Amino acid sequence: MAKDYVSMIRSLVGHTPIMMNTAAGILLNDNGQVLLNLRTDTHNWSLPGGYLEYGETYAQACVREYKEDSGIDVDIIRFLKIFDKGEVRYPNGDVTQTISALYHVRQIGGQPLQSETDETVKLSYFDFDKLPPLLNQQTADMLDYASKNIDH
Repeated sequence: MAKDYVSMIRSLVGHTPIMMNTAAGILLNDNGQVLLNLRTDTHNWSLPGGYLEYGETYAQACVREYKEDSGIDVDIIRFLKIFDKGEVRYPNGDVTQTISALYHVRQIGGQPLQSETDETVKLSYFDFDKLPPLLNQQTADMLDYASKNIDH
């Protein structure tokens, strides 16, 4: 529904900048590295996560979107912070201010995606001090916050 919801809004407002709510998770491996996904739409890296569906909580969206983006089932360890200064410029000209809830999560099932999907090219773990090109400054801010507030 989230894609249909965004499509419906875009059909009404075109490329006018809009605000959207998102949720993302920080998953660390045993080496303290963070899992990121290479996005199909912008071709840069971000935390698994995405837009809330209508009626959904941030926590529910985090769990659902994590599975969609990574193939991994997660459980929330704790809420970390809201990040409300973020902008995404999509290749089609859409501009969105994202208000993102960040969670620390742990894997409880599923398997990392082994092939490209409509949202994720690939997954990889990275050291916090050796990150690839990121989606936006908000993603960088979330990773910086997590690196300072989660034991790894």
